[in-house]
Amino acid sequence: MSHQVFINQPTLFSKLLIANRGEIACRIIATAQRLGIKCVAVYSAADTNARHVKMADEAFYLGPAPAPESYLNSQRILTIAQQANVQAIHPGYGFLSENAPFALACAKQGLIFIGPSADAITTMGSKSAAKTMMATADVPLVPGYHGNAQDEQTLKHHSQKVGYPQLLKAVYGGGGKGMRVVYHADEFCQALAATKREAMASFGNDDMLIERYLTKTRHVEIQIFSDNHGNCIYLSQRDCSIQRRHQKILEEAPAPALPKATKIAMGEAAVAAANTINYQGAGTVEFLYDEQGQFYFMEMNTRLQVEHPVTEMITGLDLVEWQLHIANGSPLPLTQTQVKINGHAIEVRIYAEDTDKDFMPASGDIVYLSQPPASRHVRIDTGVVQGDEISPYYDPMIAKLIVWDHTRDLAIARLQSALSKYKIAGIKTNIGFLTQLLQVPALQRASLNTDFLLTHAAVLAPPHINIDYALLLAGLALQLNSEQSQQLENANNTENHDPYSPWSQTTGWRLNQPSTNTVKLATTNNDHLDSQHYTLTLTTITQGYQVQINCQHAALNTGYIISGELNGDELTAFIDDHRVKATVVISPLHITVFYAGNSTVLFRQSIIQSAVQNQALPSNIDNEFETKITAPMNGVIVSVLCQVDQIVDAGEPLVVMEAMKMECNINAPVAGTITTVFYQEGDMVEDGAELIQLTPSLILDNKEQA
Repeated sequence: MSHQVFINQPTLFSKLLIANRGEIACRIIATAQRLGIKCVAVYSAADTNARHVKMADEAFYLGPAPAPESYLNSQRILTIAQQANVQAIHPGYGFLSENAPFALACAKQGLIFIGPSADAITTMGSKSAAKTMMATADVPLVPGYHGNAQDEQTLKHHSQKVGYPQLLKAVYGGGGKGMRVVYHADEFCQALAATKREAMASFGNDDMLIERYLTKTRHVEIQIFSDNHGNCIYLSQRDCSIQRRHQKILEEAPAPALPKATKIAMGEAAVAAANTINYQGAGTVEFLYDEQGQFYFMEMNTRLQVEHPVTEMITGLDLVEWQLHIANGSPLPLTQTQVKINGHAIEVRIYAEDTDKDFMPASGDIVYLSQPPASRHVRIDTGVVQGDEISPYYDPMIAKLIVWDHTRDLAIARLQSALSKYKIAGIKTNIGFLTQLLQVPALQRASLNTDFLLTHAAVLAPPHINIDYALLLAGLALQLNSEQSQQLENANNTENHDPYSPWSQTTGWRLNQPSTNTVKLATTNNDHLDSQHYTLTLTTITQGYQVQINCQHAALNTGYIISGELNGDELTAFIDDHRVKATVVISPLHITVFYAGNSTVLFRQSIIQSAVQNQALPSNIDNEFETKITAPMNGVIVSVLCQVDQIVDAGEPLVVMEAMKMECNINAPVAGTITTVFYQEGDMVEDGAELIQLTPSLILDNKEQA
């Protein structure tokens, strides 16, 4: 990125508080420190050892993990700002970034708020007010109702005038919440009631607007920047059409396959929208673009977007640097004609989630993390390192992976390569899904729309995994790891040690018979891979090992000849003279095999068998097989979806809790049988309270076999 655009500008403030966490806090700190600004971080109880805390010059404790008691506690943040003697606060995105009272409170305390005015935030925070304002600026709007009257009869009347399908949308909504598509008139009343409940729980306001639901549309947004000297420009476009539950998965810039005239018209409409409200700073104006080539205003986000790096990659600009200078009173450093666009950039969001279970959020420890190397082509914005926990209290995004190249086709190839090098164990992620997504022909030819995942669901079904290879690679890695450990133990035990004795060898030597070793592994229940128990018998031979795989539900597999070398987690293996490379992560409970762009998790049956015999799992095992299912936060039980003796699948919802103005599903960590239910609907529960007891199927299977 270019760092020479702001020359001979006023001296920047010397100390900045970042009122956020995770990757965006780290991102802001990196730019601020490069500019010589000291950074103050804030953190909750869940983030004591977080990366953004370690990067900052100072850090202050906010409070307990739940966001209302920490990152949404504006008064506590303002007190820390005064205590730390900062001159400015950057809110990042989310949390307090679009909170008008917080922006106003910063100004009253004499602090620079890195963002627009409170008035601009208020205007654009209300979707109905924003659309009314955009109509006066001649910005195209989707046909609909944006009025103040909110009684059911009025809304029903306008619903029939708008036509179907239509979208019910919370006036103060965001992040995909408070939205529902209505396809027929007889669905309206029920949909309205449900959407109002969700809006009230999420935003404290259940006002609704109604829009015609446009099908096969693209989500195209314009990055704008305004200063307080009357200047405003746009920095190309971004296409964010690939979404799940109205939340973005993949973003790219410039928006592909848009006519030049449309790009200019969208940019000018976005600038007109910003000028209408005397906007200042970074903002994003979002449009829907239909098959007829028409675009319509959707909303304006009065903050830095999650996907801002793709704009940085094609412009060579640091948008956080721009934010800091503009908030400090500097004019824009470029005019519209001076903005240069170079190449193509794509960003994907690496999430902790189960894509096979409708993108259900996941939480847990990152026991292994290997990222592709950063370069001029590859950028990683992250707030976590190996060993960190993905907490259930916050958004489960692990990182943003951004690539750049001269053309879109080259950028896609660059992203495919980078994803193949991104390996995470200990927690479910969407990396495999993203790998599949990039292989969809429609994406490669830029045939995009917001229904993309639904339209191409068949192509995006979980791929078939060569389970034999995964088992062989896991078994070989375990065997080699055991031999390496034995060799190290022998080397450290020199007393009465004869290195030439056959009893000291780790080659599996046995008198008059070949050495054999048995490895028992199991898969979990997935939609594409039935839960199975496997026994691998490894017999030492001259070429390495002869392996036979026995499955509980199938005949004995044909024997394989395998050999290889294990260097840390990296395995080079020969399987029947087929040379392959894999990464194999060994932990006390599971083995994660990264091979051929896929990751397979296998569970060690010896550990599970030990648990059955001892009536407890070893204390060093992670909680994947814990039978106690606890509340992740303080809240209210909305509904109990299971009962005693019920057999449930892994990922099946068991309890719905309401906390932090949102509903949270508590799901079965593994398949099993419900043994105890401790709470009922309406009960208040505390963080960590035991909700359900469940006996995992793997444990039950082993008891039956014992």
